[in-house]
Parts: sequence; C-alpha cells; structure tokens
Amino acid sequence: MSDEPKFQALLRDQIRSEFTASQQYTAVAVYLDAQDLPRLAAHFYAQSIEERNHAMSMVQYLLDTGQPVVIPGVDDVRNDFTSVEDVVRLALAQEKIVTEQITRLARTARDEGDYLGEQFMQWFLKEQVEEVASMSTLLTVVQRAGENLFHIEDFVNRELSRSAGTTDPTAPPVAGSRA
Repeated sequence: MSDEPKFQALLRDQIRSEFTASQQYTAVAVYLDAQDLPRLAAHFYAQSIEERNHAMSMVQYLLDTGQPVVIPGVDDVRNDFTSVEDVVRLALAQEKIVTEQITRLARTARDEGDYLGEQFMQWFLKEQVEEVASMSTLLTVVQRAGENLFHIEDFVNRELSRSAGTTDPTAPPVAGSRA
C-alpha cells in the first residue's frame, strides 16, 4: 500500500481513530453508569455506537471503491475519571481532534483531485460541527450544574435524547447494514 494515495492512507488511519473513539465513549459511559447517571451514560453508549458506525461507513466506502480493507486494533483508552466534567472535557477534546482529522482528510482528497473522496467527507464535516457544538453545550451545562448532577440528567433527558435513534438520511451507508 506504499503507492496508495495519501487520502486512502489517512482514511485507513481514521478507521482506527473512529474505533478508538467508540471504545473511549464506552469507557466514559461505563464510568457514568457506575456513578448512577443513567441518562448521561445512555447518551455516551449511543455515542459509542455512532463512532463505530462512522468507522464502518469508512469501511463501506473502501469496499465500494474497490480498495483493500484492514480492520485495525484500537489505541488505548482512558478509564480513570475524576468527575462528570472530566469525562465531558475529554469527549469535547476528542471531538475537536476528530474534526481536525476529518478536515485534513477532506483537504487531502481535494488536493489529490479525488472528487469522490472529497464528496464522501462532506457528511463527516457536517457531523463534526454538530458533535463539537453538542459537546460544548454539554460541558457548559455540566459546569453550570455544579454539584447537582440531577440538572445534567434532566438536560440530557430533555435536550439530547430527542435526536437519539434518529437516522440521518444523508449519512453514508454502514458496512454490514445491508440486510
């Protein structure tokens, strides 16, 4: 794969990043579950599945374009948290890193004249704007709630659960979802 375009190499790296993000969100959700915060835990369990699906969408793109696919292992994830604010700060930082990675992928596809790759990345760019905004808002709510974690649970139940389970019809297909 040494002669492959840079976009394809970066996309393969991104698959690993998305699977790692999925595992990180699982670790976050388990911590929150252990803290008896079921709504917030459910939100991060759903985020974990979403990140896995992002990886599998990238896998499907590679399959659809006739590229070889290698399913990577994942990087280490953090499991030691000190507070709800700590986990949400981690999630926001993770989303900002992914935004940089997705932007680099889109830029690379454009620079290489890979119009299909560039078009594929457009949905992920839109998704990252939403993810960073959502995590930023959640961090603000967590900070305002202070010690009253019930306010956070109420916010998640009221505001973040509305979009849970809804499918974006413009989302790229997920490998394995064609039954």
